Amino acid sequence: MQSTGSREPQRMTAAFTPDSRYAWFRLAVSLVLAVVGGIGLWLAVVVLPTIQAEFGVDRAGASLPYTATFVGFAFGGFAMGRVAQRYGIIVPVSIAAVALGAGFGLAALVQMCWQCLVVQAVLIGFLGSAATFGPLVADVSQWFVKRRGIAIAIVASGNYIAGAIWPPFMQSAIETYGWRMTYAVLGLICVTIMLPLAQLLRRRPQFEDTASPASRGGGNGGLLPSHPLLFPALVLAGLSCCVAMSMPQVHIVAYCADLGYGPARGAEMLSVMLAFGVVSRLASGLIADRIGGLATLIAGSFLQMVALLLYIPFDGLASLYVVSAVFGLSQGGIVPSYALIIRDHFPAREAASRISTVLTATVFGMALGGWISGEIFDLTGSYALAFLNGVAWNVLNLGIALWILYLRRPLRPLRTATA
Repeated sequence: MQSTGSREPQRMTAAFTPDSRYAWFRLAVSLVLAVVGGIGLWLAVVVLPTIQAEFGVDRAGASLPYTATFVGFAFGGFAMGRVAQRYGIIVPVSIAAVALGAGFGLAALVQMCWQCLVVQAVLIGFLGSAATFGPLVADVSQWFVKRRGIAIAIVASGNYIAGAIWPPFMQSAIETYGWRMTYAVLGLICVTIMLPLAQLLRRRPQFEDTASPASRGGGNGGLLPSHPLLFPALVLAGLSCCVAMSMPQVHIVAYCADLGYGPARGAEMLSVMLAFGVVSRLASGLIADRIGGLATLIAGSFLQMVALLLYIPFDGLASLYVVSAVFGLSQGGIVPSYALIIRDHFPAREAASRISTVLTATVFGMALGGWISGEIFDLTGSYALAFLNGVAWNVLNLGIALWILYLRRPLRPLRTATA
């Protein structure tokens, strides 16, 4: 008869295996952290017209706080991924909570535009929001195998959920209390929620390297073969897809103001876009568990390209709401697909650094795209060419995805000549 003492270690082992109840608990905690940490990404979008009026800068200059945030966010994603790989996810998330609180507080006190840029880049982007995206996605990916696609999609939805729920609240608060008070209150929210939740993620995963079953055609073991250019290609793909993605997300508020609909309508469209992005991201996670991350990437990239083209002929108020919803539905699953592809081809011990690196490239793409679109507007007085610029970058992303699909093709045996 087996003793109670010998059964207890088995229970503990089962509790911390992939796809367990504990894994889903970690996923829920990670999602809340991502939603709260995502505040830092979207406040700069909503406050863009206010910053332009406050500091007397042009549209490109007013876009710089957003760009600075995402540049810091990009470098921070890589750095915090390294920290998470060495010390566990609890360390970068705790740093993020303190940094966001301090960053929003200091931003409320700035008197010059360059001071705002420094705070946004270092405290809000680099040390703050960065830890709540790539490092969290990498951590969650190691706690799931059979449901890896939907798990990654859920935690990666955090910044979209943040974009869906925070902008209307931010816009209302800015109009009522001013942008400085809004920054200060949001800083308090980040500290009081994130610090306690970070303590729940102390345990670190120790699992075997496995590709997702969908990528192996139903199999459940080992990794898919890699290629020397695969990882650089994924980095470039992440950059290019998000240069395209950033055009509507960064400039929709300013675009609506230019068309005469007002920034409040633009904030609503941003929320619609990102709310449907959440739906798309979750649906893509379920789909990826059936067809794999690469096929999901190809489908999402193609649909995003089509949605970008729809913005050019349709600029009526009602049609912009519809196109924003279509755009959200088209692109939600693109970024999580990179994490799935990496987990299919590279060891779990490299997950934190590799996933964070590729997701860092996506953030650079958002930062670069936001700035380029502002420059194109300043040069042309219109966003039409900015949308076409996004389409061109999207074509590059789709081409890389198809190249990776080509690399995965089964090798055919050479035919020998018969006498």
